[in-house]
Amino acid sequence: DLLIFIAAGFNTVCYILARRRTLRLYRKLHMIIFVPSHRENPEAVADAVRDLDEEEIVTLRKSSEAFYTVFANITSIFPLLGILGTVISLMPMVADMADMSRNFFAALTSTFWGLVFAIIFKLLDGFLVSRIEDNDKNVTLLLDRSVLTQKASLR
Repeated sequence: DLLIFIAAGFNTVCYILARRRTLRLYRKLHMIIFVPSHRENPEAVADAVRDLDEEEIVTLRKSSEAFYTVFANITSIFPLLGILGTVISLMPMVADMADMSRNFFAALTSTFWGLVFAIIFKLLDGFLVSRIEDNDKNVTLLLDRSVLTQKASLR
């Protein structure tokens, strides 16, 4: 159970860091890149795009995706940690049948906590992955527009 709680704490930290970076990137790009207002002056929108620091945008994207990858991988192992705890708790039962109820309880609690954290983090994953995919599209749009703007200025 302790290993499950340690993994859950670490996974929570990874989730918080990924979410912060993802939201920061989303706020920087969404209204400028993905939803440029057609009522605004096109040159003002182009200026806003030019004012974005591409290096910072790419760095934010990489760090949010790195923390998300760690978060997603840890989330996927919680059921396995629960099963591992079950197996470790049940193994001594074979040798000592007198301690059977205590070992069986330990086996069930590790399975329970592994499943609980897997469900919680999988739900959080659903919220985060959509924002990360949105950011990927926005960064790609930004980089494509930047290339087009550079080509246009060379003409």
